[in-house]
Amino acid sequence: MPKDGIGPIVDSKGEAIAELMLEVAQCFFRIRALGQKTGLITSWGGGAFGFMRSLALLGPLTVPQIAQMRPTSRQRMQRLADELAAEGLVKFAHNPKHRRSKLVQLTPMGDARYRELNTQLLSIATTMGVALSEPDIRRTTEIVRRLSDDVRGRSKL
Repeated sequence: MPKDGIGPIVDSKGEAIAELMLEVAQCFFRIRALGQKTGLITSWGGGAFGFMRSLALLGPLTVPQIAQMRPTSRQRMQRLADELAAEGLVKFAHNPKHRRSKLVQLTPMGDARYRELNTQLLSIATTMGVALSEPDIRRTTEIVRRLSDDVRGRSKL
């Protein structure tokens, strides 16, 4: 405690991490707004692209597996899976490893939609950060990933 007894002593590294966390949060909200404006994020939530991306990269998964990969509930991912299935973008398949937990997989239409959204994302991304070098961007990505892993570890406490 500092001399006045109010709050913890914060060093410059702690202040820097706090500032980074606030900037990342602000950047997230701006990215989400851009995603909604461009259609990458639907009006009912931003998880559809990420959900489809997981299936595109990892293949068929169960809803609990997808939820475990994200900071969200299994119920939220089930609702998203049901909504995507109603749109014909994913389908539920028999899971030989579990009687009740079906596998979710992209349909051909879902794969095409994912590719379309991914192309749109890459198109937007190529016009951003023009003053940054690729090594700076990759280093920043690694730093944010490590900070995210630290937060994830603390959330399990």
